[in-house]
Amino acid sequence: MAFIEARGLTKSYAKGENVVKPLDGLDLDVAEGRFVALMGPSGSGKTTLLNLIAGIDAPSGGSLKVGGRELAGMSRAELARWRSEHVGYIFQLYNLIPVLTAYENVELPLLLFPGSRADRHRKVALALDLVGLAERHDHFPRQLSGGQEQRVAIARAIVTDPSLLVADEPTGDLDKESAQSVLTLLSRLHRELGKTLVMVTHDPRAASWAEETVHLEKGRIVRAEPAGSAS
Repeated sequence: MAFIEARGLTKSYAKGENVVKPLDGLDLDVAEGRFVALMGPSGSGKTTLLNLIAGIDAPSGGSLKVGGRELAGMSRAELARWRSEHVGYIFQLYNLIPVLTAYENVELPLLLFPGSRADRHRKVALALDLVGLAERHDHFPRQLSGGQEQRVAIARAIVTDPSLLVADEPTGDLDKESAQSVLTLLSRLHRELGKTLVMVTHDPRAASWAEETVHLEKGRIVRAEPAGSAS
């Protein structure tokens, strides 16, 4: 059974008198532990699909199972609870809180769960070490480069040990060198931690790091192809 399984997946909403369908009867299978890139022109539905897979939004129709759990039909509260337990989300613009240190930003998701301060410290230290920023734990976002901020965001995404990582244009705001560093890190985390990773990107160079590239147009998958890793 696929780790991510979508059948007839639809997302629609009203825009004035019209109904807009970012996704229209989409079918998708992603195996557990797979690194998949989603590509397509603006308005193709790739970010909508990512947000449905991550439990940020709810489908309008069809079936969407992630890790054997049916997400279609869940309430927003149920989706939020499921998301906090199973998903790590990496944003294009990092979404770090500027008044908190790197350590405190990474610790935030852990505050939603029971656990001792010592246990949280162990997990945060491990996550920062995995992204190569252990020595910058007391730095604020303004004291870090864009690439370092994104690595803090990645540490925050993995600190709860989620089964699924999703990334929305994670290199879109970075220079070439920083983007390469972030993609190297994502590829290593995927391989070493065995995480299922779904990444939206417009950059073919970024997509080449994935094991498979799925192309969307007008809310449907038009083709899927292996993508040779650049690592």
